[in-house]
Amino acid sequence: MKVLFVCAGGMSSSIVVNALKKEGAKEGLEMDVLAIGTGEVADEISKGWDVCMVAPQIRHRFDQVKKVADGANVPCGPIPPQAYSPLGGATLLKTVKELTN
Repeated sequence: MKVLFVCAGGMSSSIVVNALKKEGAKEGLEMDVLAIGTGEVADEISKGWDVCMVAPQIRHRFDQVKKVADGANVPCGPIPPQAYSPLGGATLLKTVKELTN
């Protein structure tokens, strides 16, 4: 499963990427997760992503990202703030599954 994570960058991005990959591995899912900035979405979204998720820190840009994702027929949703907790991987994977079903 390919997950495009739109964020502001920094340590929180690597936490989300690693947590999602680890949680997916527990369920036998191969996760390809890429963290990018909002300026890169238009170029990247058309490269076969299964889902696009937007970090809470840039919620103000959610509509902009969702419009691009909708144009590429990629489900898009916000990452819940609880995803940044120690048990965040399960929350992330649940959100990804909800967006792709």
